[in-house]
This record gives sequence, C-alpha cells and structure tokens, in this order.
Amino acid sequence: MRTTVEFDDDTSKAIEALRRERGLGVSEAINELVRRGLLARQEGRPFAQRTAALGVRLDVSSIADALEVLDAETAR
Repeated sequence: MRTTVEFDDDTSKAIEALRRERGLGVSEAINELVRRGLLARQEGRPFAQRTAALGVRLDVSSIADALEVLDAETAR
C-alpha cells in the first residue's frame, strides 16, 4: 500500500537512525518501528488494584448506607 505520510522531527530521526543502524529502507524501518509500538502496548503490566487500610469497615451492599457512613467519617 502506498501512502504519503509526514513525520515529526523526532519520528523522522528514529526512522533514519534505524535505517543507518540496520541498513533498512524507509518502508522497512517504518514497519519495524510500528511493530515495536504495537508490541509495547500488548506487553503492558497487568492491572493490579491498590488498596489501603482506612480504618473503616464498610458494608457496600447499600450504596446509600455506605455514603452516609463515609459522610459521617469526614464530618468528624
């Protein structure tokens, strides 16, 4: 597929650096960098929920009751 694309200075420098380093053509270098970007996104860390002990035990089966408890805690 042929497409005209304009690159920012930083991406243009990355393409040229990869071309010189590996002896690639422009299309090959661009495809390599795009693939790296796709892989980097897929290899992200799995989500881990952070928790903190707040000193309040809360039954969240009723949102209204939970909000009332939390409002009373912040009013102190």
